[in-house]
Amino acid sequence: MMGSGKTTTGRLLASRLGRVFHDSDEEVLARTGMTIPAIFAARGEAAFRAEERTVLASAIATSTPAVIAVAGGAVLDPDSRRRVRQGGFVIWLRVAPHVLAARLGAGRGRPLLEREPAATLRLLEARRRVVYEAIADATLDVDWVEPAVTAERAERLARTWIDRDGSPQGLPSPGGVPSRPCAAAGDPAA
Repeated sequence: MMGSGKTTTGRLLASRLGRVFHDSDEEVLARTGMTIPAIFAARGEAAFRAEERTVLASAIATSTPAVIAVAGGAVLDPDSRRRVRQGGFVIWLRVAPHVLAARLGAGRGRPLLEREPAATLRLLEARRRVVYEAIADATLDVDWVEPAVTAERAERLARTWIDRDGSPQGLPSPGGVPSRPCAAAGDPAA
């Protein structure tokens, strides 16, 4: 979910693991030259989701081990969900909707939160929870947890997965697979 801390935690985790970091929202901006609100306003949510699918597929397809912060709504797309599942070890950064509402406030810069942010977050979480549960290899409850602590916990999970798998290359993020990028799911979607 947006506001779960996947970008901050993902950067910290990537640094701890010595991996490249990808953030799907940042890569949409780099690819289009447009902010997410600008894409929503000019081209609509469907166009944003198409861009999101493209950057996610590209990040997962690379052979370079990585930590990927997957936008919260990205995994609602069946193809993206399949890619994330097959792409690596997935960690869901679970945050209660009321905590997300406190973190995000009025939702400025987040098109889905333009009206009634707290109610929208509750609705989004209810709709997405089952998908997040289905794709996550592990879940970290991070309501009031500092990003550095979350990254440390995610690193322990990632290293356990890597050690069990026996692959020195495949590492997970707040969402990843052996010799492949790690998918991050703090938002197994946004």
